[in-house]
Amino acid sequence: MADRTPPLSVDELHALVASGEIDTVVLAFPDMQGRLQGKRFAARFFLDDVLEHGTEGCNYLLAVDTEMNTVDGYEMSSWERGYGDFAMHPDLSTLRRLPWNTGTAFLVADLAWNDGSPVVAAPRQILRRQLERLAEHGFTAKVGTELEFIVFKDTYEQAWDAHYRDLTPANQYNIDYSVLGTGRIEPLLRRIRNEMTGAGLIVESAKGECNPGQHEIAFKYDDALVTCDQHAVYKTGAKEIASQEGYSLTFMAKYNEREGNSCHIHLSLADSDGTNVMAGAAADPGGMSEVMRYFLAGQLAALRDFSLLYAPNINSYKRFQPGSFAPTAVAWGYDNRTCALRVVGHGRSMRFENRLPGGDVNPYLAVAGLIAAGLHGIEQKLELPEACAGNAYTADYAHVPTTLREAAELWENSPVAKAAFGDEVVAHYRNMARVELDAFDAAVTDWELRRSFERL
Repeated sequence: MADRTPPLSVDELHALVASGEIDTVVLAFPDMQGRLQGKRFAARFFLDDVLEHGTEGCNYLLAVDTEMNTVDGYEMSSWERGYGDFAMHPDLSTLRRLPWNTGTAFLVADLAWNDGSPVVAAPRQILRRQLERLAEHGFTAKVGTELEFIVFKDTYEQAWDAHYRDLTPANQYNIDYSVLGTGRIEPLLRRIRNEMTGAGLIVESAKGECNPGQHEIAFKYDDALVTCDQHAVYKTGAKEIASQEGYSLTFMAKYNEREGNSCHIHLSLADSDGTNVMAGAAADPGGMSEVMRYFLAGQLAALRDFSLLYAPNINSYKRFQPGSFAPTAVAWGYDNRTCALRVVGHGRSMRFENRLPGGDVNPYLAVAGLIAAGLHGIEQKLELPEACAGNAYTADYAHVPTTLREAAELWENSPVAKAAFGDEVVAHYRNMARVELDAFDAAVTDWELRRSFERL
């Protein structure tokens, strides 16, 4: 991304720091859950000491669970290894302002060991490796992510104290595409949209969704790594803005028994001239090129094996219910929302959408999975089966994994995953799933209490 003009240049940052307009610089990297972890620097110190040389962070940040507990089973980081540091190197192409944090600029960091070698299990490095493989075929990936979230009229602190139960959604009924519904919280939505624009993201639109209080803000597609960085900035920023306004919002895949929060991911391929290579001639089946047919066939072939990358948490699998607009069938179709893979657009806009990921997805891992699956299809010249023209929920297709345990076993034993990502990455994220499963298996849930306290 060295030839890309960043939202904020280093020269502009120097001037803003000199004028006192910027006093803080955040340097952060995406962890296994896609969350931003890092440090806030005094801006002058950042320019004098960190900009050129980087900084350090404890390597346990890629070896803890969601609640930041130290856990065993990770090769890269443990008590036995002393929980040392890795280096955080600023990626200057990601430099931007954060309008919702006064006087603050932000950069994404790449991680390396002290000898300069990359931290191969870091999500951003995993995506970079797949993009390098894609470039060997002469292609770049264009990606858009569509994040849904549910807004509540409770602060995060109030939600915590209420154990996240009986919260008040910002809307009381289904407001899918309702202008009246989005108008109810337009001050919040408008602030998010405008301040994301100030951070260098290109906002397309906001719309209501089905679950009470559920909304989506869409952004223009971009190069794969850029989109994933912006996804992480947006997700963090939306939470921070909501908190400042006295609201809370959640991106969790399935907050309740109604519609879950999806994160549909759109992907197309471009050649060195920027031409969409997924578009075929008018006479080609469905307007798809041979490259796209191979790439899509690879998605189908690897979808079950790579589900851990698309649905990484226990809660992720609660979305996959028939008739819910979340997929259950390993199938593809033209503009068919009952399928896991939906082909949309034509000509320059020809692309496919993977409908598995929820709002809890780590975009770096998911997009890396899409690229690796597509390359598998291209390299093996896999044949694309017929499109599903009807209701994929009721048709005879293979089923997406129904639990994290099933997905983790498929991932661990997948020759395609090992060939694409390597043994270290496969083992690292298999352990991530094991940690979550062990924690969940030991937990006593509200469901068990309600069913068992008196009646059993």
